[in-house]
Amino acid sequence: MFTDAAFDNHERVEFSFDADTGLRTIIAIHSTALGPAAGGCRLWEYNQPEEALHDALRLSKGMSFKNAVAELPFGGGKAVILGPVKEHLRAQVFEAFGRTVQRLSGAYFTAEDVGVSVSDMESVARNTKFVSGLKRDKGSAGGDPSPFTARGVLKGIEAAATIKFGRSDLEGLKIAVQGLGGVGGNLCRLLAKCGVSLVVADINKDVVDKTCQETGAERADISEILYSDVDVLSPCALGGVLTSDNVKKIRAKIVAGGANNQMASIEVGQQLFDKGILYAPDYVINAGGIITVAAEYQGANRMDDVLARIDYIRDRVTRIFEQSMKTGTPTHILADNLARNKIAMASR
Repeated sequence: MFTDAAFDNHERVEFSFDADTGLRTIIAIHSTALGPAAGGCRLWEYNQPEEALHDALRLSKGMSFKNAVAELPFGGGKAVILGPVKEHLRAQVFEAFGRTVQRLSGAYFTAEDVGVSVSDMESVARNTKFVSGLKRDKGSAGGDPSPFTARGVLKGIEAAATIKFGRSDLEGLKIAVQGLGGVGGNLCRLLAKCGVSLVVADINKDVVDKTCQETGAERADISEILYSDVDVLSPCALGGVLTSDNVKKIRAKIVAGGANNQMASIEVGQQLFDKGILYAPDYVINAGGIITVAAEYQGANRMDDVLARIDYIRDRVTRIFEQSMKTGTPTHILADNLARNKIAMASR
Protein backbone atom coordinates (compact mmCIF):
# COMPACT_ATOMS: atom_id res chain seq x y z
CA MET A 1 0.00 0.00 0.00
CA PHE A 2 2.66 2.52 1.05
CA THR A 3 4.64 2.10 -2.16
CA ASP A 4 1.62 2.27 -4.50
CA ALA A 5 1.87 5.25 -6.84
CA ALA A 6 -1.64 6.33 -5.78
CA PHE A 7 -0.85 6.41 -2.07
CA ASP A 8 -1.14 10.04 -0.93
CA ASN A 9 -0.80 9.99 2.86
CA HIS A 10 -4.11 8.18 3.19
CA GLU A 11 -5.45 8.16 6.71
CA ARG A 12 -6.85 4.66 6.68
CA VAL A 13 -7.37 1.65 4.42
CA GLU A 14 -9.63 -1.26 5.39
CA PHE A 15 -9.36 -4.73 3.83
CA SER A 16 -12.37 -6.90 4.64
CA PHE A 17 -13.49 -10.44 3.81
CA ASP A 18 -16.78 -12.12 4.61
CA ALA A 19 -16.56 -15.92 4.51
CA ASP A 20 -20.31 -16.52 4.24
CA THR A 21 -20.84 -14.42 1.10
CA GLY A 22 -17.36 -14.22 -0.39
CA LEU A 23 -17.31 -10.42 -0.10
CA ARG A 24 -13.85 -8.99 -0.70
CA THR A 25 -13.74 -5.24 -0.25
CA ILE A 26 -11.25 -2.43 0.22
CA ILE A 27 -12.30 0.90 1.72
CA ALA A 28 -9.76 3.71 1.37
CA ILE A 29 -10.14 6.88 3.43
CA HIS A 30 -7.89 9.58 2.04
CA SER A 31 -8.82 12.52 4.26
CA THR A 32 -11.36 13.46 6.93
CA ALA A 33 -10.05 17.02 7.37
CA LEU A 34 -13.25 18.53 5.98
CA GLY A 35 -15.58 15.92 7.48
CA PRO A 36 -16.49 12.23 7.18
CA ALA A 37 -15.08 10.59 4.07
CA ALA A 38 -17.71 10.43 1.31
CA GLY A 39 -17.47 8.39 -1.85
CA GLY A 40 -19.18 5.63 -3.77
CA CYS A 41 -18.73 1.88 -3.88
CA ARG A 42 -17.43 0.33 -7.11
CA LEU A 43 -17.96 -3.32 -8.10
CA TRP A 44 -15.40 -4.45 -10.66
CA GLU A 45 -13.54 -7.55 -11.79
CA TYR A 46 -9.85 -6.78 -11.35
CA ASN A 47 -7.12 -8.89 -12.95
CA GLN A 48 -5.07 -8.72 -9.76
CA PRO A 49 -5.99 -7.68 -6.19
CA GLU A 50 -3.31 -4.97 -6.21
CA GLU A 51 -5.24 -3.30 -9.04
CA ALA A 52 -8.23 -3.03 -6.72
CA LEU A 53 -6.06 -1.39 -4.07
CA HIS A 54 -4.66 1.07 -6.61
CA ASP A 55 -8.19 1.91 -7.75
CA ALA A 56 -9.39 2.51 -4.19
CA LEU A 57 -6.40 4.73 -3.40
CA ARG A 58 -6.62 6.94 -6.48
CA LEU A 59 -10.42 7.22 -6.37
CA SER A 60 -10.49 8.15 -2.68
CA LYS A 61 -7.92 10.90 -3.25
CA GLY A 62 -10.05 12.14 -6.13
CA MET A 63 -13.07 12.25 -3.83
CA SER A 64 -11.14 14.39 -1.33
CA PHE A 65 -10.35 16.86 -4.08
CA LYS A 66 -13.86 16.70 -5.54
CA ASN A 67 -15.58 17.34 -2.23
CA ALA A 68 -13.16 20.14 -1.32
CA VAL A 69 -13.59 22.04 -4.59
CA ALA A 70 -17.38 21.52 -4.48
CA GLU A 71 -17.31 23.10 -0.99
CA LEU A 72 -18.93 20.09 0.65
CA PRO A 73 -18.35 19.37 4.37
CA PHE A 74 -16.89 15.95 3.62
CA GLY A 75 -13.54 14.30 3.15
CA GLY A 76 -12.70 11.71 0.55
CA GLY A 77 -13.16 7.95 0.58
CA LYS A 78 -13.92 5.13 -1.82
CA ALA A 79 -14.84 1.47 -1.62
CA VAL A 80 -14.19 -1.23 -4.18
CA ILE A 81 -15.73 -4.68 -4.14
CA LEU A 82 -13.70 -7.27 -6.01
CA GLY A 83 -15.91 -9.11 -8.46
CA PRO A 84 -17.33 -11.24 -9.72
CA VAL A 85 -20.29 -11.48 -7.34
CA LYS A 86 -22.61 -14.46 -7.72
CA GLU A 87 -26.02 -13.12 -8.66
CA HIS A 88 -27.94 -15.27 -6.18
CA LEU A 89 -25.70 -13.90 -3.40
CA ARG A 90 -25.70 -10.27 -4.53
CA ALA A 91 -28.06 -8.95 -1.85
CA GLN A 92 -26.16 -10.81 0.87
CA VAL A 93 -22.83 -9.48 -0.41
CA PHE A 94 -24.04 -5.90 -0.16
CA GLU A 95 -25.58 -6.56 3.24
CA ALA A 96 -22.15 -7.79 4.36
CA PHE A 97 -20.61 -4.66 2.85
CA GLY A 98 -23.07 -2.63 4.93
CA ARG A 99 -21.76 -4.32 8.07
CA THR A 100 -18.23 -3.38 7.03
CA VAL A 101 -19.23 0.25 6.56
CA GLN A 102 -21.01 0.24 9.92
CA ARG A 103 -17.85 -0.92 11.69
CA LEU A 104 -16.16 2.32 10.57
CA SER A 105 -18.61 4.21 12.83
CA GLY A 106 -19.30 7.06 10.42
CA ALA A 107 -15.74 7.74 9.28
CA TYR A 108 -16.95 6.82 5.77
CA PHE A 109 -20.33 6.87 4.09
CA THR A 110 -21.06 5.17 0.81
CA ALA A 111 -23.26 5.39 -2.30
CA GLU A 112 -23.34 4.01 -5.87
CA ASP A 113 -20.45 3.92 -8.28
CA VAL A 114 -19.63 1.78 -11.34
CA GLY A 115 -21.37 -1.60 -11.27
CA VAL A 116 -23.61 -0.73 -8.32
CA SER A 117 -27.33 0.13 -8.30
CA VAL A 118 -29.93 1.73 -6.06
CA SER A 119 -31.19 -1.71 -5.07
CA ASP A 120 -27.66 -2.64 -3.99
CA MET A 121 -27.58 0.43 -1.73
CA GLU A 122 -30.93 -0.62 -0.30
CA SER A 123 -29.24 -3.89 0.71
CA VAL A 124 -26.36 -1.95 2.27
CA ALA A 125 -28.82 0.19 4.22
CA ARG A 126 -30.17 -2.87 6.04
CA ASN A 127 -26.98 -2.90 8.10
CA THR A 128 -25.77 0.70 8.24
CA LYS A 129 -27.10 4.23 8.32
CA PHE A 130 -23.93 5.55 6.69
CA VAL A 131 -25.29 5.23 3.17
CA SER A 132 -26.90 7.42 0.53
CA GLY A 133 -28.18 6.99 -3.03
CA LEU A 134 -31.40 5.33 -1.85
CA LYS A 135 -34.84 5.58 -3.40
CA ARG A 136 -36.10 9.14 -3.23
CA ASP A 137 -39.40 10.88 -2.82
CA LYS A 138 -40.68 13.06 -5.64
CA GLY A 139 -39.17 16.53 -5.48
CA SER A 140 -36.17 15.49 -3.37
CA ALA A 141 -32.64 14.37 -4.15
CA GLY A 142 -31.61 10.76 -3.90
CA GLY A 143 -31.51 7.56 -5.89
CA ASP A 144 -29.14 7.01 -8.79
CA PRO A 145 -26.64 9.92 -8.78
CA SER A 146 -25.54 9.44 -12.41
CA PRO A 147 -28.12 11.80 -13.99
CA PHE A 148 -26.92 14.53 -11.63
CA THR A 149 -23.31 13.81 -12.53
CA ALA A 150 -24.25 14.13 -16.20
CA ARG A 151 -25.92 17.49 -15.55
CA GLY A 152 -22.72 18.81 -13.97
CA VAL A 153 -20.62 17.57 -16.89
CA LEU A 154 -22.99 19.38 -19.26
CA LYS A 155 -22.42 22.60 -17.32
CA GLY A 156 -18.67 22.04 -17.57
CA ILE A 157 -18.90 21.56 -21.34
CA GLU A 158 -20.98 24.73 -21.65
CA ALA A 159 -18.37 26.68 -19.70
CA ALA A 160 -15.54 25.29 -21.83
CA ALA A 161 -17.37 26.09 -25.08
CA THR A 162 -17.87 29.68 -23.93
CA ILE A 163 -14.17 30.09 -23.17
CA LYS A 164 -12.80 28.20 -26.19
CA PHE A 165 -15.30 29.05 -28.89
CA GLY A 166 -17.06 32.15 -27.54
CA ARG A 167 -20.33 30.20 -27.68
CA SER A 168 -23.38 30.92 -25.54
CA ASP A 169 -24.85 27.53 -26.44
CA LEU A 170 -23.78 24.13 -27.76
CA GLU A 171 -26.01 23.86 -30.83
CA GLY A 172 -24.17 22.55 -33.85
CA LEU A 173 -21.07 21.43 -31.99
CA LYS A 174 -19.77 17.91 -32.50
CA ILE A 175 -19.04 15.96 -29.32
CA ALA A 176 -17.59 12.48 -28.84
CA VAL A 177 -18.71 10.57 -25.76
CA GLN A 178 -16.68 7.55 -24.69
CA GLY A 179 -18.66 5.25 -22.39
CA LEU A 180 -22.46 5.10 -22.32
CA GLY A 181 -23.14 3.94 -18.78
CA GLY A 182 -25.17 5.89 -16.26
CA VAL A 183 -23.25 9.15 -16.74
CA GLY A 184 -22.39 8.89 -20.42
CA GLY A 185 -25.85 7.75 -21.47
CA ASN A 186 -27.58 10.53 -19.57
CA LEU A 187 -25.09 13.06 -20.88
CA CYS A 188 -25.84 12.04 -24.48
CA ARG A 189 -29.54 12.62 -23.94
CA LEU A 190 -28.87 16.06 -22.47
CA LEU A 191 -26.50 16.98 -25.29
CA ALA A 192 -28.96 15.83 -27.95
CA LYS A 193 -31.54 18.24 -26.52
CA CYS A 194 -28.96 21.01 -26.93
CA GLY A 195 -28.68 20.34 -30.67
CA VAL A 196 -25.29 18.65 -30.49
CA SER A 197 -24.04 16.21 -33.13
CA LEU A 198 -22.87 13.12 -31.24
CA VAL A 199 -20.24 10.46 -31.84
CA VAL A 200 -20.41 7.59 -29.32
CA ALA A 201 -18.66 4.37 -28.37
CA ASP A 202 -19.02 1.72 -25.67
CA ILE A 203 -17.93 -1.88 -25.18
CA ASN A 204 -21.64 -2.83 -24.99
CA LYS A 205 -23.03 -2.89 -28.54
CA ASP A 206 -26.64 -2.95 -27.36
CA VAL A 207 -26.13 0.25 -25.37
CA VAL A 208 -24.57 1.89 -28.42
CA ASP A 209 -27.53 0.84 -30.58
CA LYS A 210 -29.99 2.25 -28.05
CA THR A 211 -28.15 5.56 -27.72
CA CYS A 212 -27.89 5.99 -31.47
CA GLN A 213 -31.62 5.34 -31.85
CA GLU A 214 -32.51 7.81 -29.09
CA THR A 215 -30.14 10.63 -30.03
CA GLY A 216 -29.24 10.16 -33.69
CA ALA A 217 -25.60 9.67 -32.71
CA GLU A 218 -22.92 8.37 -35.02
CA ARG A 219 -21.14 5.28 -33.74
CA ALA A 220 -17.36 4.98 -33.53
CA ASP A 221 -15.04 2.10 -32.79
CA ILE A 222 -14.11 1.95 -29.11
CA SER A 223 -10.42 2.02 -30.06
CA GLU A 224 -10.80 5.17 -32.17
CA ILE A 225 -13.33 7.31 -30.29
CA LEU A 226 -10.63 9.38 -28.56
CA TYR A 227 -9.26 10.52 -31.91
CA SER A 228 -12.56 11.60 -33.47
CA ASP A 229 -12.63 14.81 -35.47
CA VAL A 230 -14.88 16.66 -33.01
CA ASP A 231 -15.03 19.89 -31.04
CA VAL A 232 -15.29 18.23 -27.62
CA LEU A 233 -14.10 14.87 -26.31
CA SER A 234 -16.01 13.62 -23.27
CA PRO A 235 -14.47 10.54 -21.58
CA CYS A 236 -17.20 8.94 -19.46
CA ALA A 237 -15.89 5.39 -19.01
CA LEU A 238 -13.13 4.30 -16.62
CA GLY A 239 -10.04 6.28 -15.61
CA GLY A 240 -6.58 6.47 -17.11
CA VAL A 241 -7.80 6.76 -20.71
CA LEU A 242 -5.64 9.79 -21.54
CA THR A 243 -2.02 8.73 -21.87
CA SER A 244 1.16 10.45 -23.01
CA ASP A 245 0.97 8.48 -26.25
CA ASN A 246 -2.67 8.86 -27.24
CA VAL A 247 -2.94 12.55 -26.33
CA LYS A 248 -0.72 13.24 -29.34
CA LYS A 249 -3.54 12.02 -31.60
CA ILE A 250 -6.47 13.83 -29.96
CA ARG A 251 -8.08 16.31 -32.36
CA ALA A 252 -10.74 17.80 -30.10
CA LYS A 253 -10.22 21.34 -28.77
CA ILE A 254 -11.86 20.58 -25.42
CA VAL A 255 -11.67 17.54 -23.12
CA ALA A 256 -14.54 17.51 -20.62
CA GLY A 257 -15.96 14.24 -19.33
CA GLY A 258 -17.51 12.45 -16.42
CA ALA A 259 -14.89 9.73 -15.83
CA ASN A 260 -12.73 9.96 -12.71
CA ASN A 261 -8.94 10.18 -13.02
CA GLN A 262 -9.02 10.56 -16.80
CA MET A 263 -5.29 11.31 -17.04
CA ALA A 264 -2.96 8.34 -16.65
CA SER A 265 -0.30 10.70 -15.28
CA ILE A 266 0.01 14.36 -14.33
CA GLU A 267 2.25 14.90 -17.35
CA VAL A 268 -0.76 14.34 -19.61
CA GLY A 269 -2.30 17.56 -18.30
CA GLN A 270 0.74 19.52 -19.40
CA GLN A 271 0.60 17.86 -22.82
CA LEU A 272 -3.04 18.86 -23.26
CA PHE A 273 -2.19 22.42 -22.24
CA ASP A 274 0.77 22.59 -24.61
CA LYS A 275 -1.44 21.40 -27.49
CA GLY A 276 -3.94 24.17 -26.77
CA ILE A 277 -6.61 21.70 -25.64
CA LEU A 278 -8.81 23.08 -22.87
CA TYR A 279 -9.14 20.46 -20.14
CA ALA A 280 -12.04 20.64 -17.67
CA PRO A 281 -10.69 19.02 -14.47
CA ASP A 282 -12.75 15.86 -14.07
CA TYR A 283 -13.47 16.09 -10.35
CA VAL A 284 -14.63 19.69 -10.75
CA ILE A 285 -17.27 19.05 -13.41
CA ASN A 286 -18.34 15.53 -12.40
CA ALA A 287 -19.28 16.59 -8.86
CA GLY A 288 -23.02 16.61 -9.54
CA GLY A 289 -23.44 13.09 -8.23
CA ILE A 290 -21.71 13.67 -4.90
CA ILE A 291 -23.55 16.97 -4.49
CA THR A 292 -26.90 15.18 -4.59
CA VAL A 293 -25.60 12.25 -2.50
CA ALA A 294 -24.37 14.71 0.15
CA ALA A 295 -27.66 16.59 0.12
CA GLU A 296 -29.58 13.35 0.61
CA TYR A 297 -27.28 12.29 3.44
CA GLN A 298 -27.61 15.66 5.18
CA GLY A 299 -31.37 15.82 4.69
CA ALA A 300 -30.98 19.10 2.78
CA ASN A 301 -32.34 17.58 -0.38
CA ARG A 302 -34.89 19.95 -1.90
CA MET A 303 -34.47 19.36 -5.61
CA ASP A 304 -34.42 23.04 -6.59
CA ASP A 305 -31.57 23.71 -4.17
CA VAL A 306 -29.62 20.67 -5.31
CA LEU A 307 -29.92 21.56 -8.99
CA ALA A 308 -28.81 25.12 -8.28
CA ARG A 309 -25.68 23.79 -6.56
CA ILE A 310 -24.97 21.49 -9.50
CA ASP A 311 -25.46 24.30 -12.01
CA TYR A 312 -22.94 26.39 -10.10
CA ILE A 313 -20.30 23.99 -11.45
CA ARG A 314 -20.34 26.13 -14.58
CA ASP A 315 -19.22 29.22 -12.66
CA ARG A 316 -16.68 27.27 -10.63
CA VAL A 317 -14.90 25.76 -13.63
CA THR A 318 -15.11 29.06 -15.54
CA ARG A 319 -13.01 30.70 -12.82
CA ILE A 320 -10.39 27.96 -13.24
CA PHE A 321 -10.37 28.45 -17.03
CA GLU A 322 -9.97 32.21 -16.66
CA GLN A 323 -7.17 31.86 -14.13
CA SER A 324 -5.41 29.42 -16.43
CA MET A 325 -5.47 31.92 -19.29
CA LYS A 326 -4.31 34.73 -17.00
CA THR A 327 -1.42 32.84 -15.38
CA GLY A 328 -0.43 30.36 -18.09
CA THR A 329 -0.95 27.50 -15.63
CA PRO A 330 -2.67 24.26 -16.76
CA THR A 331 -6.19 23.82 -15.39
CA HIS A 332 -5.45 20.54 -13.63
CA ILE A 333 -2.67 22.17 -11.61
CA LEU A 334 -4.94 25.02 -10.55
CA ALA A 335 -7.70 22.63 -9.50
CA ASP A 336 -5.30 20.43 -7.53
CA ASN A 337 -3.82 23.45 -5.75
CA LEU A 338 -7.29 24.73 -4.87
CA ALA A 339 -8.30 21.37 -3.41
CA ARG A 340 -5.07 20.83 -1.46
CA ASN A 341 -5.25 24.35 0.00
CA LYS A 342 -8.80 23.81 1.22
CA ILE A 343 -7.86 20.48 2.83
CA ALA A 344 -4.71 21.96 4.40
CA MET A 345 -6.64 24.88 5.87
CA ALA A 346 -9.18 22.50 7.37
CA SER A 347 -6.39 20.35 8.80
CA ARG A 348 -4.83 23.35 10.51
